[in-house]
Amino acid sequence: MYSEKLIRIGSRKLKKCQINTSRLDSEILLSNLTGKSRDFLTINPKFKVEKSCVKDFNNLITKRGISKEPIAYIIKKKDFWNSQLYIDKNALIPRPETEILIEKLSSIFKDKKLFILDVGTGSGCIITSLLEELKYSKGVAIDISSKALKVAKKNAYTNKTIDRIKFINISIDKLYHYKFDLIVSNPPYIARHQLKNLQDDIKNFEPKIALDGGNDGLDVMRKVIYKSRKILKINGMLALEIGNGQYKKVSQILKLNKFREKFLINDYKNNIRCIFSALNHY
Repeated sequence: MYSEKLIRIGSRKLKKCQINTSRLDSEILLSNLTGKSRDFLTINPKFKVEKSCVKDFNNLITKRGISKEPIAYIIKKKDFWNSQLYIDKNALIPRPETEILIEKLSSIFKDKKLFILDVGTGSGCIITSLLEELKYSKGVAIDISSKALKVAKKNAYTNKTIDRIKFINISIDKLYHYKFDLIVSNPPYIARHQLKNLQDDIKNFEPKIALDGGNDGLDVMRKVIYKSRKILKINGMLALEIGNGQYKKVSQILKLNKFREKFLINDYKNNIRCIFSALNHY
């Protein structure tokens, strides 16, 4: 069967299952199975797909449509920044919004030699991407999930940053004996009562530990900010990714902990997504 016809069939099936990204998902699944890029499949609509591949494709379309399992977990891959990351159900799927954080930090600290802490590293998308850009820097990546750390280590190895990262299975409030130039975190920031309202492909598959921010969504954020006061070097920077509508509360927490805001970055929908802060020193 020709690739374009197969993609259309898959897309129609997914659309019937209320998958909003039906065409994209169909293309990604076929690209993964054939080993051909999406661009190749677009340019070559009459690329002939083998029967065994057609069968596998139909099975994956059914899996995506019925269970709503995210594409990234099905194919074990996710494009992020300049890399293709390994991903499984032990780590949150990296979002495009987090690339905004990488872009800004890479620009600010270009050619600098930093010691970086990534809090709640998950897949390792932040620390590995930063160290790909900041060639003279090293870092520590922490997470309370040992399974997530295995995913992060795998990505650091693939992206050739493994020798510059120390991975520790620990909560930030138990981290001592370190001082950092940059602390970065995309912590869990969804209020516990809102978890049930998330899309099925998020609430049924992504790790709850990476989503649940406590009663108001800011429990982990408070820990990160409070501890950062003690382990951030003079003139160091704290970079946080926050949820929609959380800016005012997070800003207040930062001020209470003697931080001053340096930059705010909006996401693609013009929501304040990242706060960059430094400690006040008197």
